[in-house]
Amino acid sequence: MNKARDYRTLVDSIAVLVGPDDGREARMKALVDAAWDLMSDRGVSWIGFYGKDGERDQLMLLERRDKPACSPIGLHGACGRSWRSRKALIVSDVARLGEGYIACDPRDRSEIVIPMFDAGGSCWGVLDVDSHQTGAFNSADAEGLWSACFAAGLTTTVQPEIEMV
Repeated sequence: MNKARDYRTLVDSIAVLVGPDDGREARMKALVDAAWDLMSDRGVSWIGFYGKDGERDQLMLLERRDKPACSPIGLHGACGRSWRSRKALIVSDVARLGEGYIACDPRDRSEIVIPMFDAGGSCWGVLDVDSHQTGAFNSADAEGLWSACFAAGLTTTVQPEIEMV
């Protein structure tokens, strides 16, 4: 069982860490650093952003904590599925994804992916959070992570629907 994740504290810390003139890279770094500090002992094994790679059908690793990850990754995995569907994706057991799962860390058992939208409504990338535990994420995590991304100025006011696998 995971310790409770305190998204209110995460949102409040983002407000202090991110300035109005900070670019997307600085905002992503502030979010992954603050989220890692608050959640690495609460069932989270990795957190990071992937961004769409121009016209290519792949996503590139952007800011992340606390270990390397696969990059580039195809759009067939959980991150690509969230990017294409424009929905938050909660995967309670990555084994359910079969060949559609991209295993950067073979110990990971569940993940949550939140799509990021620019002011024009285009999905520019995703926030990906992994866990070594099955069933580590739920709709409260999707809402909390979206709120933190919104507070960091990384996505718009439209909260995405949630798809559970």
